[in-house]
Amino acid sequence: MILPGRLTRLTVLDLGLFQVQGGARTIGIPAYLMETDRGDRILMDTGFPPAYLTDTDRPAQDGLPAFGRLLDFRADQTAQGALAALGLTPQDIALTILSHGHIDHVGSLHLFTHAPILMTVRERADPRPSYFGTARPMDWPDARYVLIDSDTPVCEGLTLIPTPGHTPGHLSALLDLPQTGPVILAADAINRATEPAEHFADAEDPAAATSSADRLLALPGLLIFGHDPAQWPELRKAPAFYD
Repeated sequence: MILPGRLTRLTVLDLGLFQVQGGARTIGIPAYLMETDRGDRILMDTGFPPAYLTDTDRPAQDGLPAFGRLLDFRADQTAQGALAALGLTPQDIALTILSHGHIDHVGSLHLFTHAPILMTVRERADPRPSYFGTARPMDWPDARYVLIDSDTPVCEGLTLIPTPGHTPGHLSALLDLPQTGPVILAADAINRATEPAEHFADAEDPAAATSSADRLLALPGLLIFGHDPAQWPELRKAPAFYD
């Protein structure tokens, strides 16, 4: 175990809306705040870079238009702003988990270097976060990294599992909450319900993505997709939570 105690709460943070290039779909950008009965707080993923709020040229410099466009991204939809709405600061986070290094997950990672950052060995092996396409504008922040390459319990009720395919080092989370029961945070291992039928066309390795998805789909519980347009409006979001 990395942290003592038992997982007691999951809060889904709303980090904006994004329209995939060509209007194919509009997706929510989530991060996940988890809490234990010992008072430790764990953050999984950090959304888009907060610089997108202040530097109007930055998305184009990062190659974002080839991916799509932000429809809704306010100060309270940065990782720091979403935490502030709950009365928290980045310093209140005891552990940050990164599912993978894409632009909408890694954008505020630099704000959480006071505490360990947990990710897979394979994802961290990239010289820079994979970000988007050929754009690699961001360095890995100077931090203490906890690197895993197999199923890893974080605390009672929270286990991380490597789910390669979308990226080679992708990571998903299995939760067991006291009232809700099992919850699977697939992240982009299955980013939408239709992705298996679409044969994971967006994945770096579709065959590996299929194997990872098969494992997740076989598990009981509430499966939360990474960016499912139909599921996103139905999810309980901050300040509501799952317990």
